Amino acid sequence: MLHHQLTFKSPGLPGSLRPALAGLSLLLTGTAVAQEPAITHDRYVTGGHIVVPDSSVERASDRGVRAHTNVELFFPTDGLPMTEANTPGGLFETPASLACVYKEVKVTTGCSPIVVTAVSADGSRAIAIVDAYDDPNAMSDLAAYSSEFGLRAPTSKTFEVVYAAPGSSTTTTTAPPQDPTGGWEIEESVDIEMAHAMAPKAKIYLVEANSSGSGDLFPAVTLASTLVAAAGGGEVSMSWGFGDFSGEDGFDSYFQTANVVYFSSAGDSAGLNYPSTSPYVVSAGGTTINRNATTGDYLAESAWPDTGGGATPNEPRPSYQDGISAIVGANRGTPDMAFDADGRTGVWIYDSFPVNGTSGTWYIASGTSVSSPGLAGLVNAAAKFAPSTSAELTTVYDDLGVNSDFHDITNGDCGAYAGFLALKGWDFCTGVGSVSGLAGK
Repeated sequence: MLHHQLTFKSPGLPGSLRPALAGLSLLLTGTAVAQEPAITHDRYVTGGHIVVPDSSVERASDRGVRAHTNVELFFPTDGLPMTEANTPGGLFETPASLACVYKEVKVTTGCSPIVVTAVSADGSRAIAIVDAYDDPNAMSDLAAYSSEFGLRAPTSKTFEVVYAAPGSSTTTTTAPPQDPTGGWEIEESVDIEMAHAMAPKAKIYLVEANSSGSGDLFPAVTLASTLVAAAGGGEVSMSWGFGDFSGEDGFDSYFQTANVVYFSSAGDSAGLNYPSTSPYVVSAGGTTINRNATTGDYLAESAWPDTGGGATPNEPRPSYQDGISAIVGANRGTPDMAFDADGRTGVWIYDSFPVNGTSGTWYIASGTSVSSPGLAGLVNAAAKFAPSTSAELTTVYDDLGVNSDFHDITNGDCGAYAGFLALKGWDFCTGVGSVSGLAGK
């Protein structure tokens, strides 16, 4: 669990933080940082509170029509003392700590964010991120993030922003409008930085739709699919969702381009989230990385209580889930697998676009918006490049219970009234579990 005072230093990590760290509360020590965004949707947890940007608020009237993001921000009670000699770390996750926990690199005992420095050197072909609105600082923010953590620096050849024409799967030279709240812009930073952290050698396309409406986002998915297929295959990640709604299966054709594997967030609250409920999409659930409060050492991984999941009445059970029919019945069950999403064990993200008028730099981000690009990056790093999502998930479900391939998470709960439990084998909180190395993906 987090303590109020997080003053760990990690001198072994590359780079240094700038003194102005917007997005964190003003420190009691007087260290100069910008104040947190004025967003009213929040909830208090041990050691601080979770702030939910307006873009991540799911409204019933938007279901099936307008997508919401699945990103949240954690603000510690007392802030985090940061100086030029004190790089991000503490109990929050870095590219190195995540690569260690998920066994993408040689494991260092404890995988502590304040100790480990080895980052992934994996990845190839392409990952496309689909989001709404324009993030004008996407390239420079990714470069700053990469420099801070010793990741491969992005170039114009390895990172490309593509504008989708309004309501179309074609490109345009006209940038989409910007989200005036900044919620979608920080979503874009989370998506590209997490994908790059897990697969730094993959080319990343950021495909920006003209709006968060289904008439813009789904054609943007088609454009993203075309780009990934032309690169020889890879992944498309979608960290947004429309809730679960009757008729959603009519959109499933958007996720069936050959040689592309699709990922989507399972959601940040009890319930279901399309397109993660599509049988042609890998549903990314959330976990909590439990750490020693003094050393930061990894203790275990448990279900994140707020992760989405369940069985949708709007999609039939796919054949790759026949082995869990006793759990999901005749319907598609979610999630398929999981990745860190708890705000108390959130990930460092660099974002310089104003959120609700407050200029930002470093944030502690969470939610299943972290999970989707994180898992897409890990599957890309595995370099198997399945011909479809169904083929990818057939491999994943065939490896259910193989401990060398997946962490079978058996602790924690999720769902309305904590109605789902993390159990041995597949469950509605974490699916088959989280990644344990790059085999079986």
